[in-house]
Amino acid sequence: MKPHFHKVPLQLESSFSIRRDSSFGSLWHYHPELELHYLIKGEGVRFIGDNISNFADGEILLLGENLPHKWHCREDDSQDISQYGVETIVLHFSSNCMGNDMLLLPEARLLPLLFEKAKKGMVITNETRNKLIPLIEAASKAENLDRLIALLSILKILSETKDYYQITREKNFYQSDKYETERLNIVCSYTMANYSQPITLEQIAAISNLTATSFCRYFKLMTNKTYYDFLTEIRISHACHFLIEDKISVDQIADKCGFYNISNFYRQFKKVIGVTPLTYKRVYLMTEKFNESLSLF
Repeated sequence: MKPHFHKVPLQLESSFSIRRDSSFGSLWHYHPELELHYLIKGEGVRFIGDNISNFADGEILLLGENLPHKWHCREDDSQDISQYGVETIVLHFSSNCMGNDMLLLPEARLLPLLFEKAKKGMVITNETRNKLIPLIEAASKAENLDRLIALLSILKILSETKDYYQITREKNFYQSDKYETERLNIVCSYTMANYSQPITLEQIAAISNLTATSFCRYFKLMTNKTYYDFLTEIRISHACHFLIEDKISVDQIADKCGFYNISNFYRQFKKVIGVTPLTYKRVYLMTEKFNESLSLF
């Protein structure tokens, strides 16, 4: 999707911004600042670059310059995500917020490498995530020089860690005007609200005010994938959520997510996730039990 340019608000007396928020930006957008995103509470589907994935409590992401992104709360496919107890701390900073000369210092040689990796997005995991949480919390309350010290401490840990995985395959994405953004956000919102129902190319093209042929060409150009691949990935992300909840059968999940042929559901799930639905569910539940046992010690 072509994203919308977003200007991050910055206080005159601050070199970077950090805020605690109870909502997400629901529009597909990008900005020249890097973004460190700590999700304290909330769950749903996130769109970052060419990636569609679930998000949940405790997630920490580092998004690079101009990497487009959008969050969508899963609750009843509602667009009003502020009412579902979402809580985040978001830190925006430019790569040269402490001056260009700092990046030239030999002691800071890992920072340009970190900023380059962030162009594909980074999900921070394991012990590094646990180390960052109190630092991000402290940074959100810090003032004056303590703010800079907190940011440097965070960047030091991020630049040295191997506890992460990349989010996107590409690192350069289209940048758009507001009209293109509005069109893609309409398509995305309609898909999220109706993924459980059959959606034809003619329907989605009509919503976009394009012919089916023009829409296919346009969507492929903007997202590097076909609309049906996009729709399938959204359906599979919801299926993963229902599998983790462990409340209904696999057949019911397939039907609830818009797959009316169970064989096709298994085939598409393995294509997107790499394992069968039952294997995914079993591995997740085993991991949860293991983590619970560790918390007892």
